[in-house]
Amino acid sequence: MPATKLCFHTVKDLRKALLNREISAVELVDASYKRIEEVEDNVQAFISLTKDLAYKTAKEVDERIKINADIPPLAGIPIAVKDVICTKGYTTTGGSKILENFVPPYNATVAKKLEENMIPIIGKANLDEFAMGSSNENSAFSIAKNPWNFKMVPGGSSGGSAVAVSSGETVISLGTDTGGSIRLPASFCGVVGMKPTYGRVSRFGLMAYASSLDQIGPFGRCVEDVALTLQAISGYDNMDSTSINIPVPDYSATLHHDIKGLRIGVISEMLGEGTNPEVKEAILNSIKIYENLGAKIEEISIPHNQYAIATYYIIAMAEASANLARYDGVKYGHRSKDAKNIMDMYMNSRAEGFGDEVKRRIMLGTYTLSSGYYDAYYKKAQQVRALIKKDFDKAWEKVDLLISPTCPTTAFEIGSKISDPLSMYLMDIGTITANLAGIPGISLPCGFDSANLPIGIQLTGPVLSEEIMLRAAYNFEQSTDFHKANPAI
Repeated sequence: MPATKLCFHTVKDLRKALLNREISAVELVDASYKRIEEVEDNVQAFISLTKDLAYKTAKEVDERIKINADIPPLAGIPIAVKDVICTKGYTTTGGSKILENFVPPYNATVAKKLEENMIPIIGKANLDEFAMGSSNENSAFSIAKNPWNFKMVPGGSSGGSAVAVSSGETVISLGTDTGGSIRLPASFCGVVGMKPTYGRVSRFGLMAYASSLDQIGPFGRCVEDVALTLQAISGYDNMDSTSINIPVPDYSATLHHDIKGLRIGVISEMLGEGTNPEVKEAILNSIKIYENLGAKIEEISIPHNQYAIATYYIIAMAEASANLARYDGVKYGHRSKDAKNIMDMYMNSRAEGFGDEVKRRIMLGTYTLSSGYYDAYYKKAQQVRALIKKDFDKAWEKVDLLISPTCPTTAFEIGSKISDPLSMYLMDIGTITANLAGIPGISLPCGFDSANLPIGIQLTGPVLSEEIMLRAAYNFEQSTDFHKANPAI
């Protein structure tokens, strides 16, 4: 195992090497940082590194191995955490200048779970400001680059988390998904990314974008790595009122079971006009693989999908405008020095601290919630959201899972859509319905286009269907080699 290539190995292989004392957890963390030194200037996956925290955890793992004590399944495995998840004592910026120097006094629940599972946090991953974007171009600090082609976006908002795994800087990572922000960068960067059921993973300590849509989830090089990471971060949390109080299954225990007889629906609306021909061909080839694995394929319609983009952005922006009202320069975050009175302080602090995309969403969200427009926009959007959920409920009467492209295109060039917000918003057309319905979704590699850019396939399922979804994804993965490909960096 070459030192700087260690993070290209799977969790299973690395754990075996750790337990056999072929490598140490400290050496694994060393390898992660050496790889970051090699490629970070090109990919810009991190906003900050947490070296003392990572080495502290790694040393604890090595001490336990030395005395033959049991260690958790992911102990010693390097992880990157999206910089919208609070880490006690370490800067958490939300990708925004308004929180450039904010150090949380507490851990998010998922950060606490990483600590309990002895998983070294390597650093805080780059993102679109407050998770608002589909390309990672809205970060206040730097634009993360796609490891497969540095001229291309990695997808957003969890672009840095996907890039860190794809480029071998870490083995696994955490992102957040409000409308596809895990699955889209997973597709663009050729890795596996999963959005769990809403409430499966605690949101306590997550900087909220749209509270009814946000969900924390894992990235990995393969499905098994994602299953193990999801296992570590899932569970009920009394600090989160939306947390689901249901036992967490052993997601990796049934991965190897076959999927004969599994009913998979193909979402007809996702393979029509607007889908790149190479993406469509890769999805159709993937469907054939599922048929060969014994799955039963059926075409399914989600009729209200045509209203999903408008519905999502009305709801998301409305909730964002309310959530971001707390950043006023009073208790924490950026405070303007150019203020003569309290109103100047509020206005100038927000004007100086927020980026253009965040300001756009605050303005649109405030408008939709304003007197005279609430019923026409926000209330109507919630009604359409209920109809979309009903479409999925009807689909689950016929099929166990649904299949579609993660995105209608592969990664696009940096700067090509930044001046056209509507075109950018349309990138989420394949992913946002899962957030509106609160159901889980996973993206995994299913091919490459003629420019050698990864193509992602998405599986979605009913509420709390992660176990069967991971099994279906694993069976597909074992029948292909797409997940074994690495960018040439």
